Amino acid sequence: MKELNKVNVIGTSGSGKSTFSQQLATAMDATYIEMDRLHWKPNWVEATDAEFFEKLKPRLEVNQWVLDGNYRKTIPIKWAQVDAVIWLDYSFSLTLYRAVKRAISRSFSGRELWPGTGNIETFRRLLLSKNSIVLWTITTYHHNRRKHLAMMKDESYSNIRFIQLRSPKQAQQFIQSLRQ
Repeated sequence: MKELNKVNVIGTSGSGKSTFSQQLATAMDATYIEMDRLHWKPNWVEATDAEFFEKLKPRLEVNQWVLDGNYRKTIPIKWAQVDAVIWLDYSFSLTLYRAVKRAISRSFSGRELWPGTGNIETFRRLLLSKNSIVLWTITTYHHNRRKHLAMMKDESYSNIRFIQLRSPKQAQQFIQSLRQ
């Protein structure tokens, strides 16, 4: 397997990108970069594109990184130097189950998601908001899947190695293979 230095992990909300990315960064001895942390400001305000790109660019200047997140608008920046894109392409039922479980757990814990933002998951946000992560997972899963499949076939990305992992077992086997 070709050495990995710069990796972007993508997948629908609830697929486990953050957990997998952290484990992958540890196995690679690489910097872990969470895009949501760069994107969200206090009170669930989204960073402007300029603010977001300004935060992202310097973090990609290190020799090894694992970038956790989709954010299509960042493709020209993040994929300019990426070695591989790992797509956690799990089933809809598993992804939805994980999104619901995570949202409920976060709602109970009241834990701040990104330090300094005050952003927490609440049952109100989970059940009654148009910004519900569960609703987002339901409404974007199939569209995102088609989009990711198209990107893998797109000639303009032929320099990028796409790795499609279809199950948590495959994901763990992939990380184990890096440790050996």
